[in-house]
Amino acid sequence: MKLSDIEERDLKKGQPEKIEEKATVNILDVLAEEGISVQDLADTALEMYVPHPGLETREKADVLFKRELKYALSDPNLCLLIYSGVLLEREGRAGNLPNLSKSSYEKDLTFIIADEVLGTSIATYISGSKGAFEFVRFDKQKPGILANLGPFMDDVIGGLIGGVSSNMYSRGMAEFVEKD
Repeated sequence: MKLSDIEERDLKKGQPEKIEEKATVNILDVLAEEGISVQDLADTALEMYVPHPGLETREKADVLFKRELKYALSDPNLCLLIYSGVLLEREGRAGNLPNLSKSSYEKDLTFIIADEVLGTSIATYISGSKGAFEFVRFDKQKPGILANLGPFMDDVIGGLIGGVSSNMYSRGMAEFVEKD
């Protein structure tokens, strides 16, 4: 018997297929503790706003970005990826990262790429290759709050904004085409 022959249900018998109880911690509250608000995320995304069909104004883009953000953050897997970045940032500030001194963390050394991998993973998880491309744009420019965040959080939040803004543009254009 091959692993591919085993149904997923057989691997974890009795496990529910959905979350049965409400979470006690919301990722937006965690981000707020780090000084990051929904408006900060939207403002940062809109610093690189380019009009598109369906997103002809910044106001429309702001509404659609926030809608896409809410949708993205309804996924517990995405929230856990973001939370891992928050924890890495906190541990880095405290000097508790394995094999990395506090001084090295603070210098954001270019050969440490775990932060980039996390940002790329978040963007790709949200919206595939388009999200990864958007992450690179945000990572290079560091608009808005990205310029003020630590070595891990700038990439985590850059990945989140890149993935969400990519979906914002795709969905905005799709809704525009549907109207015609």
